[in-house]
Amino acid sequence: MDPDEFDELYEASHRRLTAQVYAMTGSWDEAQECVQEAFERAWARREQLRRAEHPEAWIRTTAHRLAISRWRRVVRSRRPADRALARPVVTASPDADHVTLVDALRQLPDAQRRALVLHYVADLSVRDVAAELGVAEGTVKARLSRGRAALAVLLADPQHDAGPELTGGLHHA
Repeated sequence: MDPDEFDELYEASHRRLTAQVYAMTGSWDEAQECVQEAFERAWARREQLRRAEHPEAWIRTTAHRLAISRWRRVVRSRRPADRALARPVVTASPDADHVTLVDALRQLPDAQRRALVLHYVADLSVRDVAAELGVAEGTVKARLSRGRAALAVLLADPQHDAGPELTGGLHHA
């Protein structure tokens, strides 16, 4: 992949990939950083990516793995005593619908959450999701079905007080 092809890939997919990783992680800043680092790694491997069928899938997978690694480091670094000494961080409140949906997605098993995000947010076909995750199409269909059912229950929970607009985009298959 030459620099011009790489630039085209970046322009065509950066924002979309950031949105997809954001849906997986729930943090826009984290998603931006992970996708940017994934593109940096892709640049270093651009010769191999030229031969790959789906360089965007490679970048998405790399960004997702980076997000998981960062999350694990944060979890490992937390100590109860440290939290008592830290200054509280003040951030703007996210939209209530967003919080509800991200909270519901976080409660799903990782396999279901990834299948839902890749299919509905990344707009990949069942076949493409199966190829990216390295599983059979039937497995993807099962994960989508179970994930939609679990989200419906979670979003119908009166504690979440979610409106029907949150599940509107998750009904096509």
